[in-house]
Amino acid sequence: MSITFRHADQAWSDHPRLAAGALYVTGVDASADVGARVAAYTERARARLAVAGEGEFPEVVAWRRAFSRMGLKPTQYRCASESLLRRLRKEGTLPRIHPVVDLCNAVSAAYAVPVAALDADRITGPLLEVRPARGDERYTPFGGGTEHPVPGEVTFADSAGRAHARRWTHRQSGHSAVGPGTRRVLVVAEAQHDDGAWVMPDLVRTLAGELSAHGAEPVASAVLTPAAPEFVFRA
Repeated sequence: MSITFRHADQAWSDHPRLAAGALYVTGVDASADVGARVAAYTERARARLAVAGEGEFPEVVAWRRAFSRMGLKPTQYRCASESLLRRLRKEGTLPRIHPVVDLCNAVSAAYAVPVAALDADRITGPLLEVRPARGDERYTPFGGGTEHPVPGEVTFADSAGRAHARRWTHRQSGHSAVGPGTRRVLVVAEAQHDDGAWVMPDLVRTLAGELSAHGAEPVASAVLTPAAPEFVFRA
């Protein structure tokens, strides 16, 4: 089945500096050794943190402003890259979960841009859309159970009414989390800062190159814009 990933028109109009990239990879190897590359990207993030706190990064400031526009307190609900950088600054390390997730997290920290990795086989097509929630979507926390996004909250919603994120780039869903049995992954990167449109092509190429070097096969990728907002992949 082909699945179309896109941002709703409202996301582009409400957030005119939004820059997004998508990458679809198959043949994921859960045993890949990504330690050296994770360490390299983590060191890049540490070097930035040695100069300034993550709250001063333009990439993070832009997401904080976006969260404020959505009515969210940005120091309570942080975008994923800010949370990773904050953990790195406080604890000195990033979490180790799965080779794909570890690479995405390390690249996210290095670029200070949120990067999501979703198990593509857990997405129900034909559409996965970043849009304001209606409130009836079903979200699965990592600890289990079911939540419903607040109406108007930005989420990743599929055709079955599954919410694959809460508060946009704040928290992913346990339902589509990458795990030992994952073989196909949709990676999404999203930026809100002034240079996001310039950075995004490089970020997508970097992710594709790293995942390819560690056993996965990049099938398709794209940088999304209001004029070309859709990314189609076959799950």
